Amino acid sequence: MKKRFPYPELPEQEVQRINQLSRACRTDVLTMTTLANSGHPGGSFSAMEIFLIVYSYANISPETVDDPNRDKIVVSFGHTSPGIYSVLGRLGFFDLETAIATFRKAGSIFEGHVTRKVPGVEWGTGNLGQGLSAGCGFAVADRLMNRDCYTFVLMSDGEQAKGQVGEARRFAVKYGLNRLKVVIDFNRMQISGCLFDIMPQNIKENYLADGWEVIETDGHDVAKLYKAIADAVSIEKPVCVIASTVMGHGVSFMENKCVFHGKPLKPEEYEKAVQEIGQPAILSKYSAIRKSGAFNFPKRSLEISTHLSPGTPRTYEPGTKIDNRSAFGNALADIGKVNKDNTRNPVVVFDCDLATSVKTDLFAKEHPDRFFQVGVQEHNAATIAGAASIMGPVSFFADFGVFGVDETFNQERLNDQNHTNLKLVCTHLGLDVGEDGKTHQCIDYIGLLRNIFGFRLIIPADANQTDRATRFMAVNPGNYFLGMGRSVTPVITDENGKPFFGAAYTFEYGKCDILRAGKKAYIYTMGAMVPRAVRVADELKKEGIDVGIINCPCPLEIGHDYLQMGIDAGVIISYEDHIADTGLGLTIALALADRPHNVKFHRFGVKNYGSSGTPDELYAEQGIDEKTVKEYIRRQVQKT
Repeated sequence: MKKRFPYPELPEQEVQRINQLSRACRTDVLTMTTLANSGHPGGSFSAMEIFLIVYSYANISPETVDDPNRDKIVVSFGHTSPGIYSVLGRLGFFDLETAIATFRKAGSIFEGHVTRKVPGVEWGTGNLGQGLSAGCGFAVADRLMNRDCYTFVLMSDGEQAKGQVGEARRFAVKYGLNRLKVVIDFNRMQISGCLFDIMPQNIKENYLADGWEVIETDGHDVAKLYKAIADAVSIEKPVCVIASTVMGHGVSFMENKCVFHGKPLKPEEYEKAVQEIGQPAILSKYSAIRKSGAFNFPKRSLEISTHLSPGTPRTYEPGTKIDNRSAFGNALADIGKVNKDNTRNPVVVFDCDLATSVKTDLFAKEHPDRFFQVGVQEHNAATIAGAASIMGPVSFFADFGVFGVDETFNQERLNDQNHTNLKLVCTHLGLDVGEDGKTHQCIDYIGLLRNIFGFRLIIPADANQTDRATRFMAVNPGNYFLGMGRSVTPVITDENGKPFFGAAYTFEYGKCDILRAGKKAYIYTMGAMVPRAVRVADELKKEGIDVGIINCPCPLEIGHDYLQMGIDAGVIISYEDHIADTGLGLTIALALADRPHNVKFHRFGVKNYGSSGTPDELYAEQGIDEKTVKEYIRRQVQKT
């Protein structure tokens, strides 16, 4: 590994080298964006010296892009991708010609905003304001893993107005992330005009108020910029370097023109610009390469391996009064205990002032060094947990559904795009939340998360299945969502009164559970509605009506064999504490649409926002109570 910021002051020969590189890189940026007829040249120009100094002198190189002990560089303003690709290409991280020729071309890894597929890019960004949170996640992970690393977060000035940036600033100071360093491209320009006209803000004062050290410097004087960042590295505090820059710096007709924030040059403007920079025009060369279609993109594996012990499952006996969230908390505490000496994949938990409600308090008590209380900062917590999970730790982020999914959907979407290893656990789902009312009744989580391609969803039926599902997702890499309600849930039993999900049961993702066999109808259900469905079936059986119950703990996946059982019976019912049109019922409807059938299908689910009341009252209000379901089944049986 190379020495980080090795000079007390930048030698003159290094100053000349960086300045020469900056001219070449600016030409690359103009070539990329003009060739693609899209992109962001203005900010790439203002930040160019920042990119060159940090990537040149941080402890990272083409040979160490995946070395866990490298310094991490997060580019929060991902739209400056042309500048990043040029700098990384010029420094040997990949073939620059491919990056220039295929910028923003379909199928290319060199997209309009940076992605982790590109060697040297640590976090795919684009949605402004999340980069500092990602940097906090990396810094947390490196400290837990005892790595000699620094994290540099390169940011725009406009995104400082984002609330999540303030959340991350406070987290960094609270947890003493002294190896976290921010460099802000302070060009004072945004898409629509001057920063202070769009949204006035006191950037320096905000960082100082939250406990950061602040250094101000000239962002185009490479000697001064180097000294400022090197000084920041030597300070044992989170440090923000505010680098004063000029939008479009280096081309007179681009300077301080907000129009060039996201507008490429026309070919004739390109010729004038590169001449002013003092570099040869190379547009025609790369136009020919772009048309050739022969490209060799660098390969970078983003796979994550996990080496954890799940511990020994607990079995809760019938009659035990326990809610699923407590079963999750117990299992999490078990996993933490059995893996307490695991330095390869330490278990870490992030909470947003809800530890006693989401039951992470047991883990916090036993492992305070791996429990992070983020406070009422859900956006920040979601990104920190996701970023930390790609650096070794196995991250659990527990929250209420309305916060962990509804409020942070964008953060979870970006986590998924970054191939994280996040275990998102949400309690207080559905109308089961009860008296808290509609603002806290998360009734849309499946509908939202089915739109994120990499998340796997698990909605367990009782404490025993919750226990085993928690252990399953802990030891399996990838993004998982574990969801549950608020209320005490009876232990589900078989027809002999034994725990259905007892000692002999093993959780398998995508597998349904046949809780009761039936001839007249099948109810497909999950979560809080499972015990209600079982009661419906058991009571109707006394009337001579055999109703089958299929538990669907993975509501995005229902195997054909399980679906065929309902088709053969002639009546399929989906029964869920979720919006009827976007949850389990939609999964069944889509599956039925793909195969021939002659079956009556009815969706019992939430049709509108709930009010305040007990779960039973709210289910009756929405027409998804047990009485209504039984009456529907009786009518269907009479028709046949």
